[in-house]
Amino acid sequence: MITVDRVGKTYDRFVALGDVSLTIGDNEFVTIVGPSGCGKTTLMNILAGLETPTSGQALVDGKAIDGPGPDRGVIFQQYALFPWLTVRKNVEFGLRTARVPRAERRDRAQHFIDLVGLHDFADALPRTLSGGMKQRCAIARAYAVNPSILLMDEPFGAVDALTRVRLQEQLLRTWGREKRTVVFITHDVDEAVFLANRVVVMAARPGRIVEVIDVDLPYPRTEELRLSPAFTALRNRVWSAVYHQEPVA
Repeated sequence: MITVDRVGKTYDRFVALGDVSLTIGDNEFVTIVGPSGCGKTTLMNILAGLETPTSGQALVDGKAIDGPGPDRGVIFQQYALFPWLTVRKNVEFGLRTARVPRAERRDRAQHFIDLVGLHDFADALPRTLSGGMKQRCAIARAYAVNPSILLMDEPFGAVDALTRVRLQEQLLRTWGREKRTVVFITHDVDEAVFLANRVVVMAARPGRIVEVIDVDLPYPRTEELRLSPAFTALRNRVWSAVYHQEPVA
């Protein structure tokens, strides 16, 4: 469980986050959406242990976050793959640094390479992969070290619209088989609704949560569901909540 307890973050005189509180349950998939400058990435960095709050605290299973840890895997918009390593070696990297035995390391890496549909590219270098394939490799690498939490900051923002939809579906298939708690930042309202159990809507000046919307739609999520009246109604509700926030000058 993730607990954000009255977290604030100030840079000099700029208040990035003001008194943010949120609880995220085990294996829950939560998306965070809001206008630029509302503190989404700042909150993510605090959960990742890359930044410390100015006030309040963030906890995992009741323990305060005091830095990065193996319980939290982070996936950024930029793929952050090692260009000189193959897909397999990239996925194995965290396991190697954790001194997992070679045979187990290879088996675990292969499991997640297969899971994200990169079996035929296990020995390929990143420069030969499409953007979507690179991000699937990054997801496999994050899963391989067995974190209880995945923190994803606009991971599909750099790919085209069709690839983005396919990556969303692939991510949900992976999450359905290998449950983790997922916190996923996006600017895309459709993406936020399609993926999540709950959508957290944030506003700026200061960064704060203005609404948390339950997504009462069944899994697995399909293209037919995306076109359904129930999805449209939820999408419109989230869009309205985001749209009516004052933009940052």
